[in-house]
Amino acid sequence: MTKLIIRTTFLTLLTCCTALISKAQIGYDYAQYDAGISVGFNSFYGDTETPKSSKAINLNFNYNQSPFINYIFEFQAGKVEGGDASKDLLGRQFISNYTYLALRIQVQAGELIDYSNSPVANAFKNLYVGAGIGQIFNNINESDINRYSTQLPGYYTPGELKSNQLFIPARIGYEFKIYNTYKQPGIKIDIGYQANFIFGDELDGFKAGTHKDIYSQFTIGAKFSIGGVTSYRKQINY
Repeated sequence: MTKLIIRTTFLTLLTCCTALISKAQIGYDYAQYDAGISVGFNSFYGDTETPKSSKAINLNFNYNQSPFINYIFEFQAGKVEGGDASKDLLGRQFISNYTYLALRIQVQAGELIDYSNSPVANAFKNLYVGAGIGQIFNNINESDINRYSTQLPGYYTPGELKSNQLFIPARIGYEFKIYNTYKQPGIKIDIGYQANFIFGDELDGFKAGTHKDIYSQFTIGAKFSIGGVTSYRKQINY
């Protein structure tokens, strides 16, 4: 009797383990948490005439409600700049160092469509849109801003060298998922375009006109799964 109980228990455990291993191999599992890093290439739209490009770096932590619904907390540091005091009529030129903290949610097409029977839909499942809210902090050195015009003598643009302002990040992008041996998305290459709509007009150090500051960025980065494996309702990898 004892041997029968031991044998039955062993077979039950073996069956459960086999089922778990099989489940991990059919592509339904994913990690709920990712950590990532990216670089950004910025373009500023504000109170200056001549556009200039600049760079940023982004660190992010992701909670994945599903493989295709992601809540992203991010820290970014970089520069925005613009203007050319030697040729612009109003003489405005600046370089602003900034950091920001933001929370975004993004929804990928795979959450909304059936991609199991269509190669085209399967290719589009990683396309996403998203938005959120954040706070941006900027600092401009006195030597990095010009407020006077050489072409309009006496013309001066006022403003603050430091500010902190709310902003809305709006983003569209694509996430290339790289799967591990269990067909779980272990690494994600993220390419996106993000427009950051500032609530104020002080990111460039100039207070002029009625338009708020905006800067956009093209980003490329990688995210790495760091744990919390759980299951999705349908197969992720086809």
